[in-house]
Amino acid sequence: MKPTLHLPFSEPPAPGTTLEVAPGILWLRMPLPFVLNHINLWLLRDGDGWVVVDTGFGLPDIQAIWETILADLDGPITGIVVTHFHPDHLGLATWLQERSGAPLYMTASEYLTGHAVWHEIGGHGTAPMLAQFRVHGLDAERCAALEQRGNGYRKGVPAMPQTYHRLFDGDTLEIGGRRWQVIVGHGHSPEHMSLYCADSNVLISGDMLLPKISTNISVYAVTPRDNALEHYLDSLTRFARECSDESLVLPSHGLPFKGIRQRVDDLHGHHDERLAVLEENCSEPRSAAELLAALFPRALDTHQTMFAMGEAIAHLNYLEQSGRLTCQQGADGILRYVRKQTTH
Repeated sequence: MKPTLHLPFSEPPAPGTTLEVAPGILWLRMPLPFVLNHINLWLLRDGDGWVVVDTGFGLPDIQAIWETILADLDGPITGIVVTHFHPDHLGLATWLQERSGAPLYMTASEYLTGHAVWHEIGGHGTAPMLAQFRVHGLDAERCAALEQRGNGYRKGVPAMPQTYHRLFDGDTLEIGGRRWQVIVGHGHSPEHMSLYCADSNVLISGDMLLPKISTNISVYAVTPRDNALEHYLDSLTRFARECSDESLVLPSHGLPFKGIRQRVDDLHGHHDERLAVLEENCSEPRSAAELLAALFPRALDTHQTMFAMGEAIAHLNYLEQSGRLTCQQGADGILRYVRKQTTH
């Protein structure tokens, strides 16, 4: 039997409370209005205050939970670190900045992509996404549902921050006497930041390394040929190489765990299996939309369809660019993928 990950904590902290997972590191959990119904946030002791890592989805009830948390802390917020631009991570950053006066730390690609998505400029937004999905065969009914949904990003990020401190891969943040190395990963978002403290054996992995599910790996309209899956798998390999296997991993979803190398191996295996499934289903030309049922054999709501299409395109780009599939554009304008014929 395959060994299971070590989970030091069996339950998350109750809403509005914190749980110390290591000296000076507090875990809090916020709800999300999706099937994936929670996000883990972290507070790092910084002298007499606290640094926040990620902020939660920008809804009034989550803001109210934050008010309870902040009232119970024994010191002020001294810094806000956001791993990436997605709304469950960046959502309340502006509000926390204004409330605390604390500086915000992000990588440039995440900060700027957030602004592009919020303002729907530079190839980002609903219209480019729908054009991309139509080329990949998504039917009119599901496209109409996505169009009606509109800019979901603004629902989770009520206001975008106007200032930040830029962080680079390899930078070190000193927080409360600890040195946290910035590890930038790719595939899930443009320049996702994880934080690794070698002295404390703690990795704040964000969405890059999760204990039970594989994070969404999508190709977006602005970069239609992106090999996002290859970038993600390369980033996973880096975690296994550079972080101690004894490290406590603090993920954005699920429970904290130990066993980085095993989890990285599992995720490589998962995506290998998904790639094989797609390849097997491309004995005849198939569009990304036609292959959704092979990748995701369950009913998908509108929100899930958006992620599923991005993920299907990511896997198909990987297969095409590794020479396992070829891509053809039909007279109807739709891109379809077919397995390469082997010659003997």
